[in-house]
Parts: sequence; structure tokens; C-alpha cells
Amino acid sequence: MRKFVLAAVAVVFSVGLALAAEVSFVKFDKDAKKITVKEGDKESTYLITDDTKVIMIDKEGKESEGKVDGFLKRLEKAKEGSKFDITAKDGKVTAVKVKGGKK
Repeated sequence: MRKFVLAAVAVVFSVGLALAAEVSFVKFDKDAKKITVKEGDKESTYLITDDTKVIMIDKEGKESEGKVDGFLKRLEKAKEGSKFDITAKDGKVTAVKVKGGKK
């Protein structure tokens, strides 16, 4: 019984550490490097740091590592409702997956 309870606590704790979800873009604050996204009906604001991992997915589905500066420039032109995947921890975006793009 003790092992089961400890395993359940560990699962809940690990899920609480990082949020990984597809979100909709709402707005971007260029100066503060903060992005506001909407997941369902809930809006959240996250900080984008130099440690944020950017993964670009091309039209064939191949993944490649992108640069944070490129993602920030893309956010400046993004339209509200654009969708992408983020992983966030402690109010900071740790990873982002962006689909599409030009080759």
C-alpha cells in the first residue's frame, strides 16, 4: 500500500512540474519577452528565456532545432489563434514546437 501511495504522489508531482500542451497564441510582449497563450478557456503568460529549446517541424514532419531569436521574430508577426506546443515550468517556457515554415 505504501508503494502505491508513493508512486501516485510521484506521478502527481512530476505532472505538476511541467506543463506540455498545444496552446493558442494571444499576444507577445517583445520588451519583456513574455508570451500570453490560451489553453482551453484559461489564459497564461510565460517568460521566454535564452535557455528555451525551439524545435521546428517542417512540412514533411522532420524536426530540427531552431533559435530563440528566430522564434521571437516569428512571434512578432504571429496572428492571434496560431497554434503551437509549449512545455512550461515555473512560469518559463522550457521548450516550444512550431509547425510549418519555409524551406
